[in-house]
Amino acid sequence: MPHTHTSNTYILLFCFLSSLFSAIGATFNLTLPHQHPNPEAVVQEVQRTLNVSIHRREMLDTGGGCLTGNPIDDCWRCDPNWANNRQRLADCAIGFGKSAAGGKGGQIYVVTDSSDHDVVNPSPGTLRYGVLQTEPLWIVFASNMLIKLKHELIFNSYKTVDGRGVDVAITGGGCLTLQYVSNVIIHNIRVYDCKPSGNTNIRSSPSHVGYRGKSDGDGISIAGSRNIWIDHCSLSHCTDGLIDAVLGSTAITISNSYFTRHNEVMLMGHDDAYMPDKGMQVTFAFNHFGRGLIQRMPRCRHGYFHVVNNDFTEWKMYAIGGSADPTINSQGNRYIAPPDADSKEVTKRVDTDEGHWAGWNWRTDGDIMANGAFFVPSGDGLSAIYAKASSYEPKSAALVTQLTMYAGVFGGPRDDDGSGAFTDGTITGDSASGNTGSGGNEDGDYFGMMFGGGTISSPPLTIIFFVVFFVYITTTTNNGGLFSLLLL
Repeated sequence: MPHTHTSNTYILLFCFLSSLFSAIGATFNLTLPHQHPNPEAVVQEVQRTLNVSIHRREMLDTGGGCLTGNPIDDCWRCDPNWANNRQRLADCAIGFGKSAAGGKGGQIYVVTDSSDHDVVNPSPGTLRYGVLQTEPLWIVFASNMLIKLKHELIFNSYKTVDGRGVDVAITGGGCLTLQYVSNVIIHNIRVYDCKPSGNTNIRSSPSHVGYRGKSDGDGISIAGSRNIWIDHCSLSHCTDGLIDAVLGSTAITISNSYFTRHNEVMLMGHDDAYMPDKGMQVTFAFNHFGRGLIQRMPRCRHGYFHVVNNDFTEWKMYAIGGSADPTINSQGNRYIAPPDADSKEVTKRVDTDEGHWAGWNWRTDGDIMANGAFFVPSGDGLSAIYAKASSYEPKSAALVTQLTMYAGVFGGPRDDDGSGAFTDGTITGDSASGNTGSGGNEDGDYFGMMFGGGTISSPPLTIIFFVVFFVYITTTTNNGGLFSLLLL
């Protein structure tokens, strides 16, 4: 009888552990909640939008009319009254981050105070006060500003930071942090010379102050977030990455931006063992990778990365790298290799031998290779049939100069090192109220007209519970604790 009881117990144990392993395995292979089920459809939609824009430009070249660099800018810059309808911008994204709503439907919040004196109780009128609010906000600036952060600028969901019409730069400690949020648009902002900061309390919402360890010193740090669009920004010379996206972030578009003077430009993916990053999907469109860049434009793990119509004019080591079987779809880019004969290859498989990466889907389609540049395709990318299967073949590589002509902040210098002066019209605020500049209402109300409301996202579920529970079970097997647990 004892033997039968023991056998039954082990059978029950086997069934329980099988179920547990299945749950863990399923968790590792889950798609992210906002991952697009058909990334190739997103790619084709980008190409369709681009072809419409190119055809429109060809028609207008002879007939006159609005000519911008690319379809994103066509969407809003052709309206001479765009400043009176700023929230139109939220309808202009393309690619995986197309649905980023930002602060659309929310109030207009005017930044009138460039200071960042108190990260626990920020003054109304500061950028920090605006980005941590819970309701949707469309954030604009009363004048040119240089904002020197003390610590990470922690965003809440449904925010647009819109620097159009003024010259706004952000530098200092931590810089921009998007952690477990959704629907953020960052537009026409310079970000440079960001350094690690932290080991202090920082407010992340009106009701929450939390202790933050030391940050990496990224220009823009995206973690566990979705529906993010970064457009027309200029980024240079930060301690870690200029833009990093990790921990299951997805639905991201990085467009029309200008990158200079940096080593590890962009990291996409937490580490090779972090399986949720399989759902990461990012579009890189119409960016200019300029002077003083070394590598990671971007460096990818696991997910799907569409690199379309960018201008790569300098790298020291490589342009695009990756590990852990990412899909890299390079279409209509211009790659200009450096003079160094050992750095002509556009691509780099990081710490992986060819036996492992030969099946990775890395493909080049319609790219221009200059000065000896070459792209090493693999997997499906080796098949010419794959490219022909697309309904919208990229015909735009020859137009890269046009498509990227306005990359970065509008009116900003090319090959920017972040050292420009911001004394003209800069507003500082040393008063307790922070209402020290023009552009806001005289009664201290920093909000403009009301449009509507929105909802706030919650952090995604993780596998921590399963792992901890499994460790607990395995450690109790030898002392009978598991049997007691199973018999309850």
